[in-house]
Amino acid sequence: MRDELPHSIAVVIDDIAARPSTGSGTAPEITDIHASIVVERDSQKGIIIGHKGSRLRDVGARARAQIEPLVGTQVFLKLHVRIAKEWQRDPKQLGRLGF
Repeated sequence: MRDELPHSIAVVIDDIAARPSTGSGTAPEITDIHASIVVERDSQKGIIIGHKGSRLRDVGARARAQIEPLVGTQVFLKLHVRIAKEWQRDPKQLGRLGF
């Protein structure tokens, strides 16, 4: 996201869970992470997603590569881009986003 990065962007981790083992014992553990990327306007959502989702896929791949050494397992990362209008000026939204 080096080219155009909206100033009003936040990332919220919605859920982290270890995926139940299949019982074979040979399959590596997987950690499921669901995250929301929050922007203020629809135009910013398009910037984050990119053409046919290319930028969001790139962000996801880079994030997974950095997260996996931290958690010690393979990671399934589900990213969702959502709009929260004027979240930077709304105390309730700031609280929901963890600020």
